[in-house]
Amino acid sequence: MLCSRVMVIPLLTILLGFNTGCHLMYKHAPVVEAPDVCPDDTPRELYKAALPEYRIEPPDILAIDAVRLLPGPDYKLHIQDVLTVTVFVSAETPLFNVDPAEFVVGIDGTIDLGPTYGPVPVAGLSVAEARAAVERAVSQQVRTAQVSLRVSALPTLQPIAGEHLVGPDGMINLGSYGSVSVVGKTVNEARQTIERHLSQFLTDPQVSVNVFAFNSKKYYVITEGAGLGDTVTMFPITGNETVLDAIANVNGLDNVSSKKIWVARPTSDSTKVQILPVDWRAITAQASTGTNYQLMPGDRIFVKEDSLIAFDNNLGKLLAPFERVMGFSMLGVGTVTRFSGSVLKGGGNPWNAGRN
Repeated sequence: MLCSRVMVIPLLTILLGFNTGCHLMYKHAPVVEAPDVCPDDTPRELYKAALPEYRIEPPDILAIDAVRLLPGPDYKLHIQDVLTVTVFVSAETPLFNVDPAEFVVGIDGTIDLGPTYGPVPVAGLSVAEARAAVERAVSQQVRTAQVSLRVSALPTLQPIAGEHLVGPDGMINLGSYGSVSVVGKTVNEARQTIERHLSQFLTDPQVSVNVFAFNSKKYYVITEGAGLGDTVTMFPITGNETVLDAIANVNGLDNVSSKKIWVARPTSDSTKVQILPVDWRAITAQASTGTNYQLMPGDRIFVKEDSLIAFDNNLGKLLAPFERVMGFSMLGVGTVTRFSGSVLKGGGNPWNAGRN
């Protein structure tokens, strides 16, 4: 009698499940259905469209290379800078002349003009100030002299080359030149912004800017899990992906997935959605390109679950507690029955049942 009463509960549950379907488990869940048609001008596999001009956002990676970096007029000389110095006094006093030669600013901040003029401190001076310092050193030996000084090499001038990550604040780090905001800008606008920033330190700087990694524009593949949890996979978009590419990137459809697929495309109006239905059988078995849409940034490819598998999984989750109750009940009934039989056979001692 006890077993029959316990078994009535799951039987009633099964009947309710068949009568109400998944609405028993998802009473307040919205029903999402894809339409049967989509706009004819939607870009597809053989009729792709160029994406809008790319706007830089975190965490894109920019490749920045300097085309021309020259120090500004107020540049201060540093240790290891190379200067070309020429001192000309007169043809009658050749011992006091210094032919054009390169001098490296030493660790003490001076350039050594030889035994005639000695070392001259130039570190921390501008080019004009360094020329004046050399002239003062020469004037100690000769009253009238002409000095020519120019910068030949700048080993300490920081180069700009390689990849630069756009940080969460939209800035890129240029080292000793500081940070520059490039968020929301096109590649050309970012180049102009960087050059304007560098002009604070350099004379007429020129750089080249390209997007090394398109990390900020993505599309998503969402697969319903038939009651066992949905899967969301994110991929960067480069402007050439289609629905077939997206499904290939997730290694095809799962065994819990149906062939009902659509693309949900965000719109500027938050109250409206654009749904593009996908004919999966036509794309794969017939090579039809009619619904193999070109993906745009923010697209969601939604793969609906198999309704029968979803119902089976949901029903299993619903019946699991009752199965546990039945298991414990049947175990209890079996234990009581065995205990009673053992008492009858063993003369009051259930442990004597094994000796008979």
